[in-house]
Amino acid sequence: MAHTDQLAFGTWPSPIRPEDMPTGSLRLGRARYVGDEVWWAESVPSERGRTAIFRSQEGTPVLPAPWSARSRVHEYGGGAWTVTGDERVAFVHQADQRIYSLVLGEGPAPLTPADSRFVFGDLVFAEDALWAVRETHEVPHETPLREIVRIPLDGAGATDPEAIVSVVGGSDFVAYPAPRAGRLAWIAWDHPDMPWDAAELRVGTLDADGRVSSWIRAAGGRGVADGKNVSALQPEWTGDEELMFLADPPIATGEPDAPARWNLYWLRFDEGLAVAGPDPIFPVDADTGGALWSLGSRWYAALADGRVVAVVTNGRSELLIVDPTGGAVTELETPLTGDVQIHDVRGERVLLTGAGADVPGGLWQLDVDARSLEALRGGEIDDVPGLRSVAEPLTFSGPNGPVHAFYYPPSHPVVTAPDGELPPVLVLVHGGPTGHVSGDLSQGTAFFTSRGIGVLDVNYGGSSGYGRAYRERLNGGWGVSDVQDVAAAAQGLVNAGLADPRRLAIKGGSAGGWTVLCALADTDVFSAGISRYGVADLRLLLAETHDFEARYVDSLVGPWPEAEQEYIDRSPLSRPESLTTPLLILQGTADPVVPPSQSEALRDALAANDVPYAYILFDGESHGFRQAETIVKCFASELAFLGEVLGFETPGVDPLTLS
Repeated sequence: MAHTDQLAFGTWPSPIRPEDMPTGSLRLGRARYVGDEVWWAESVPSERGRTAIFRSQEGTPVLPAPWSARSRVHEYGGGAWTVTGDERVAFVHQADQRIYSLVLGEGPAPLTPADSRFVFGDLVFAEDALWAVRETHEVPHETPLREIVRIPLDGAGATDPEAIVSVVGGSDFVAYPAPRAGRLAWIAWDHPDMPWDAAELRVGTLDADGRVSSWIRAAGGRGVADGKNVSALQPEWTGDEELMFLADPPIATGEPDAPARWNLYWLRFDEGLAVAGPDPIFPVDADTGGALWSLGSRWYAALADGRVVAVVTNGRSELLIVDPTGGAVTELETPLTGDVQIHDVRGERVLLTGAGADVPGGLWQLDVDARSLEALRGGEIDDVPGLRSVAEPLTFSGPNGPVHAFYYPPSHPVVTAPDGELPPVLVLVHGGPTGHVSGDLSQGTAFFTSRGIGVLDVNYGGSSGYGRAYRERLNGGWGVSDVQDVAAAAQGLVNAGLADPRRLAIKGGSAGGWTVLCALADTDVFSAGISRYGVADLRLLLAETHDFEARYVDSLVGPWPEAEQEYIDRSPLSRPESLTTPLLILQGTADPVVPPSQSEALRDALAANDVPYAYILFDGESHGFRQAETIVKCFASELAFLGEVLGFETPGVDPLTLS
């Protein structure tokens, strides 16, 4: 790249092209040890975003096209495959949601019937059996039945549905089937709660037919900690009589105002369901755990010698070794600080996915005793130094309290801006809204920062990773307090002399898109907005969204229909006259969470107001874009849109015509 002394912010030449974006950020899933190899799931953008299973020995797919291991339980899926023996896996096929068995070198064979009513996920192989969460959709658009089932591996369930044993149900939602020695542990919750609001750890005994005959609530639930709710997660047996799990009551410090954080706990059983505990293993003012959007998420694992490797998060994450018996805690020094998940353990080796401030996302093998970390997939960059911006954690003062964020300043190895010029800044609003960002090294941010556009990634109140109190700050205030937080963060960046106040843009998807639209309607901070499948009308959201989030807005805004007026008042589409800021709308045709009708109504309101906009609809895309051509088009359009509205040239991408 030729040396250039100075170029205006936004116009810097970057080698990171839109065409590089589909492969620049890996989308990795579950990973497992299989024999002497490691197998893992990975989305393949060039194959319409299908999820393949790869093997480390040859780097070729175990699961060839067109097969795709992806579950639709809760719509967000998770736990779509597991190992069931040497070079043998079971997986949920995306197209029909049946479970198939696959032996390396052979074609998949079905384990569940060809019945569109059934959806499976959260697959677990334990006690020589395959366990899963099953949704049964008897009537379209009505609440499905969810239960934990046991599936025969001989294929009998493919032709005889009765061969699949219904082990336990009785709740709106179930997760984490964990059988051991005649008992089953699992997590359960009911509407209107989300799993991070109040979720119970239940433990039951299995009868001779393999069904739960009786059970107890062992931890978690509504009003169980001095009248407060507790969320339990990830039960794991460490012996026939010992069960570890995560929960977030106030941490066991003895202080009356101790914060509520997800911490490790232990239960011990005598006979049947006689239980001692729960006892805290490692009380700390940080989270081991997170929002259960994807089934099968894991934040800790026990090693062969009984020690536990745990992810501990307070904004950013770190890895610790915990001795449950003696309480000793050792920090593992690794570069991984964000989105860290623990997938499998063999001896003292651990399979992880995650990223860090200095390393992009990847699949890693950690040798705990050798203190070594090896990248098995991704985790490396081959750019010239200085091309990718490293995020700085910042905290701003807002009307609701502190607002946490990560700022990626413009960065380039050879180009600088003219003296005195302030950069345009793109403010990112994550989805959820119970999501979390951690300032990881990212191709998505580098695409903008290498062109001279700053990126501010905001963990507004409501985000996970800072404890229950911060998470619940959004309760009743969605569309108000989150807007105040992102506006305060953007203004704080301006006040610090790091951003041009006339060139602030805001981008978000799903729930983040809602915050984008509300921020444009209710503040004058931003000059441009980008909405990826954003919520625009809360009443439409209630009428059209899926069951997992059907009551989510009860806590975020208020119960329906009692709070109907709040739903109307807050929705940007209810007051289209407030939509006066240029907007780019990106939407998929097959989105079950935020259907195209919302984006189309938003488009029509902008047109009626003569506001500059562009609306791009992607055929076959769902909630979260996966296809290579979609990803390329999105980044190219976003850059062109920012240049058009904020007033700078965008070399390397075609101009975007605004209506």
